[in-house]
Amino acid sequence: MVTNVTNLSRSGLYDWMAQRVSAVVLAAYFLFLIGYVVAHPGIDYTQWHGLFSNNAMRIFSLLALVALGAHAWVGMWTIATDYLTPMSFGKSATAIRFLFQAVCGVAMFAYFVWGVQILWGI
Repeated sequence: MVTNVTNLSRSGLYDWMAQRVSAVVLAAYFLFLIGYVVAHPGIDYTQWHGLFSNNAMRIFSLLALVALGAHAWVGMWTIATDYLTPMSFGKSATAIRFLFQAVCGVAMFAYFVWGVQILWGI
């Protein structure tokens, strides 16, 4: 049996809901970006900078970064608990799973901080 040491919310329903809500946010964000690029053919740096200088776009982008982090965490947790099992790795499966999740968590945090620095120019 897999223990729930590092899942997002300790509930499969909440993880499922976080996955779906974050997918909708990410879809809306990328559809908006695709629509903007299609509506502005020949977009240059000035227009692109103007779009991301707008606080509403920065907040929308920040929401997309949070959604990406939540979506990735639930997905990686699911992969870890489905494939890094005692049946595959023996007694060291828990340590391997924890290490995998720790590396994924640190990477997602680093990407989030990097994204905030890019968006807000910190």
